[in-house]
Amino acid sequence: MIRPELQAQLLRWREVIAGLAITAIGGWTAWQGGYLLLPLGLIVAALGLAWALQSLRRLRFHQDGDAPGILRVTEAQIAYMGPRTGGFIGLPDLIEIRLLTLRGRRIWKLKQADGQLLHIPVEAQGADALFDAFAALPGMDTAALVAALGTEAPTDSTVIALNAVDRLVWARKGQGVVVR
Repeated sequence: MIRPELQAQLLRWREVIAGLAITAIGGWTAWQGGYLLLPLGLIVAALGLAWALQSLRRLRFHQDGDAPGILRVTEAQIAYMGPRTGGFIGLPDLIEIRLLTLRGRRIWKLKQADGQLLHIPVEAQGADALFDAFAALPGMDTAALVAALGTEAPTDSTVIALNAVDRLVWARKGQGVVVR
C-alpha cells in the first residue's frame, strides 16, 4: 500500500517522528491546563523534544556508503574486524578520537592510553553504533561530533599530507604526566 522508497524513509526517520509525536502529546496535555496537567504536559513535551533532537543527531551521524569491515559495540568495548586490519578497544581505555580524511575517505582514529591505534572507516557496517558509544564518553559534545562529520574542510584540523587531514574530535581530560 505504501511505496517501498517512502516506507524506507519513514522507517529511517521513525525515532524522530516518535519524539515529535510525544512532544505534540505533551503540548496537548499542557494545553488542557490545570495544576497537574500543565507541568506534566510540559515535562512530557520537553522529554519528547530531547528525544527527537538526539534521534536527529543519530540520524545525521549515519553515513551512506560501503566500506569494508564490521563493527560491533558490546559492553563498552568497540570491536572492528576488517579485511586487513582490526582490533578491540575499551571505552575506558580510549583517550582520543580523531577523524582522518585520507584521499576523500573518512576514518575514525581511536587511540588507547598505551598508544595503540584502531582505525575504523566511517561507512563500515555497524558504525552507527559508535554514536551511542561516543556519547557515553565524559565531556563528549554530540553536536560537535555530528558537525565533525558534516564538514569537508574543518578549520581546526591539521593537514598531515597532500590528501590527508587529521581532526581532533575528543580527548579525555586529566591524562598525562602529573608534576608535583
